[in-house]
Amino acid sequence: MIKQPGLVLASALTLAFIGLAPLLQPAWLLTLLLVPFSLVLFLIRDTRYVSLSIIALAVLYGLGWLSTFTFTCTLGIVVIGELAFRLAGERQAAYLSHLIAAVGVSLAVMLYLGYTAPLVVVMGVVAAVLLRAALRGRDDALMIEALGVAMTMFLFEELNFEVDLTILAAAAAIAFGFGYTSYRLRVADVSGLFSGAMIGIILIVFADVRWFLIMLTFFVIGAGATRYRYADKERLGVAQEHGGVRGYFNVFANGLVATGAAILYGITGHPAFVALFMGSVASAAADTAASEIGVTGKVPYLITTLRPVPRGTNGGVTVRGEAAAVLASLIVAGVAWIMGVADPWMVVSTVIAGFIGTNIDSLVGATLENHGRIGNSGTNLTATFVGGVAGMLIYLLA
Repeated sequence: MIKQPGLVLASALTLAFIGLAPLLQPAWLLTLLLVPFSLVLFLIRDTRYVSLSIIALAVLYGLGWLSTFTFTCTLGIVVIGELAFRLAGERQAAYLSHLIAAVGVSLAVMLYLGYTAPLVVVMGVVAAVLLRAALRGRDDALMIEALGVAMTMFLFEELNFEVDLTILAAAAAIAFGFGYTSYRLRVADVSGLFSGAMIGIILIVFADVRWFLIMLTFFVIGAGATRYRYADKERLGVAQEHGGVRGYFNVFANGLVATGAAILYGITGHPAFVALFMGSVASAAADTAASEIGVTGKVPYLITTLRPVPRGTNGGVTVRGEAAAVLASLIVAGVAWIMGVADPWMVVSTVIAGFIGTNIDSLVGATLENHGRIGNSGTNLTATFVGGVAGMLIYLLA
């Protein structure tokens, strides 16, 4: 008996229409043909969301919003990848099956269409497995995955950034190696593995491996600070949940600004975006160190009123925490200086930016997070953005 008969049928339909896509032009002709077939899949219980995913992609393609390459590649990555994932039993190892199947169908599409866009493909594949991990358990996961992959591939296709295949392969190997190591060490979960890999690839491709190592410095500082006197923090009830294991929310909250800075630097080559990157990474490192080490110090004071508050209160600051923040910023800046990424003035601006960023985090925590208007990830993102911009402005105004 064939497992997942509905999905096997959907996969066969996908491969057929990938083959027809370049032959049926204009694009809306394929849409008119694909939608009725997809509605048949909707009648099968286990492929209802597969059907909706295909229809959504077909409509976007028919409207001319997706290129033939992005449409066919997304279709293959999502449907064939999902088939591989389910046949592997939806265990943790199934993500590897999903990854391999997605890469395989993407390479086939590139060869068939004669289209060379390895970076676009890699970003699409990583986005697919990341969304699969992040949305696991949701009925509509596949539809969100399809739209997310299509949007990711569209954006990188529009950037039209040229990258050497050897560099891209090396970036993928390094980033996934780091992500897998983090997962095995229980520092990141599966979604953290793939989100970290995505950020790592972007940093190496758009800038160079030194930027990745600077981000790795933050990661090491964060992991060390989380484990600092962990038993004491557990006793006090202020330890990180799940032993400090990071998921995609935490990874993106701390790394999104730095990733954007890397892309902007890769496109423009302007040193302002180096300063933006440095300021955001220093802010992330400073905030983590201040939170994890500062909580073991004396009674914290709320940054807005300077009144004593319980340990672990959002917006609470201590002298130990402030000192840890400055030290973390200095380490990040020092590593960048040693590797030749930052000049002496950027080292100064980075340390100042880290101090600003961590206190912005405390201020937002005390005013917005404590009132339920924003979550911890939103607070971290705000802090890294403000810290990054502060670092960039201080560097440019010198």
